Amino acid sequence: MPKVVLIILGILVILILLVVVASFIADVLFNQKVKKEVKELLDNNVKNKGEIIQKADLAGLPLCVQKWLEYSQVIGKERTTTVHSKQKAMMRMKEGQPWMPVEAEQYFTIDKPGFIWKAKIKAAPLIHIVGRDKYFEGKGNMLIKILSLITVANARGEEMDQGTLVRYLAETAWFPTAALSNYIKWEEIDADSAKATMSYGGVTASGVFVFNEKGEVINFIAERYMESNGRYVLETWSTLMKNYKEFNGIRIPAKVEIIWKLKTGDFNWYQVEITEIEYNVL
Repeated sequence: MPKVVLIILGILVILILLVVVASFIADVLFNQKVKKEVKELLDNNVKNKGEIIQKADLAGLPLCVQKWLEYSQVIGKERTTTVHSKQKAMMRMKEGQPWMPVEAEQYFTIDKPGFIWKAKIKAAPLIHIVGRDKYFEGKGNMLIKILSLITVANARGEEMDQGTLVRYLAETAWFPTAALSNYIKWEEIDADSAKATMSYGGVTASGVFVFNEKGEVINFIAERYMESNGRYVLETWSTLMKNYKEFNGIRIPAKVEIIWKLKTGDFNWYQVEITEIEYNVL
């Protein structure tokens, strides 16, 4: 093999090693940053007071919401103040693109609503993407880095604030006692659906929870900002919920499909499964 080819190969190997090392260090720093943010989120929340949910606490809610909370088995359980979940998922950025596997972890606080979602996405062989979605003190922020090194998104602003609030409202299906929070107001639509309006940190948004005859939440539909070609547009956002399982005595939907209802048709872009969930242990 010619000497020049060996030199080029040697340089390529060194460059690859440098990228691998840099990516490893960046990954450690990213995880440290998220760990600090999780601590700030949890420290900011009201500590668990051991309050037990009574049937009387459901009075005044739409009947379908009461039925959901009873089905979820929250009566007689502690009011949830913190949540930690582990998730596996598949996602894609555009219709027709391949699905990418995702491993995620998420923390929630309820009395002062917020969450930290951390994910690692396998985009291609040897290529990963890390993401952190944050809702804290009424503000949203989405951070995305390729190889944990290259920042491709660090979105914040009014549209992110609205979007993360809507996401939080939808994901209360995983910690149903949040439905009793004073920042959520309920309005009955019919026997199988109710409108929830959440107001926090100067931002207000609404969504419709749809229930089946058993009392399971099967869909949540809201108007949410979607980023499209560098600008935000309000679109209809739907979360299909299914495969109910019992975790630590609470029944929740273990699988959720997230769909944008666009003029061009439905875009199913994220499918997530809860693999573990803990309440009030943080």
